[in-house]
Amino acid sequence: MPHDASPTARALLALELIQNAPGITAQRLGERLGVTERAARRYVATLREADLPIESVSGPYGGYRVGRGLRLPPLTFSAAEAMGLVMAVLEGHRYAADPTDLVGSALAKILRALPERVAGPVQALRRVSAPSPAHATSPSPELTTQLIEACSAARGLRLVYRLGEARDRVMEVDPWAVVLRHSRWYLLGWSHTSQARRVLRVDRIVSIEAPLGTFTPPEELDALRTLEEHLSQGWTHAVDVVVDAGIEETSRWVKRSLGRLEPDEEGRTRLRATTDDPDWYARQLAAIPAPFRVIGSPELQHATAALGRQLEQASGA
Repeated sequence: MPHDASPTARALLALELIQNAPGITAQRLGERLGVTERAARRYVATLREADLPIESVSGPYGGYRVGRGLRLPPLTFSAAEAMGLVMAVLEGHRYAADPTDLVGSALAKILRALPERVAGPVQALRRVSAPSPAHATSPSPELTTQLIEACSAARGLRLVYRLGEARDRVMEVDPWAVVLRHSRWYLLGWSHTSQARRVLRVDRIVSIEAPLGTFTPPEELDALRTLEEHLSQGWTHAVDVVVDAGIEETSRWVKRSLGRLEPDEEGRTRLRATTDDPDWYARQLAAIPAPFRVIGSPELQHATAALGRQLEQASGA
């Protein structure tokens, strides 16, 4: 246990140890808590002062045990508490959204024990979360809960979105889904303000001003795929690449975030996207284990040619 743990935290851990190991001695309790036997007895005294029935049995087989009078209250979560817990788990454990994973299985058990009004929005979030390590700042669980509830109810929202420093914009949107990707939370939906599909960063949503009327969400929406395709568009330089392989094969090599894959008339695959960093994009293309040809843009063609020369020099040919 951390050395800077509070006395209250140690006392609660002592209670857990006594519950799990009836008959535990003061010496053993101190070892498990990382404190002296005398300190362990003080934590037991703290529990008794809180009217918890901690009994002690003398003799060679004696120790502490919890009396029959202990009745712990049922575990309850508010909607925001449940959302905060699941957001933290999803960000902190790569496969927490997978029910076959150990942490994912434990999370599923917690969700099954929650009331439907609390568990429903959380389950909706869990279904559209991509595995990733944690490094980004989390948005407010309360606001995220509101967004997911609006997605579940197919109810439009008027919200305030921060575009930059001291630049806020009021937007009316039909929220389709809240998605976690690479430790960042996004709201995918239709913007009536822009009359276009939009992906908004949840941490930039300042507030939700008012609920609006209901809407009909897109049928069979693949929220994560739609998000990744959207994030690959709208940058400075066009990407147009022909891969000499079918679309099924190419989809195994090319991440969805790199762009949109389209079959051409000759059975090959066309990769279309945009990028602000042609050098970086050329390095991603180099990992494709099939012949490909960069049609555009000129910036990406130049970056690919430069990478090819660099690799040729490295080979010593």
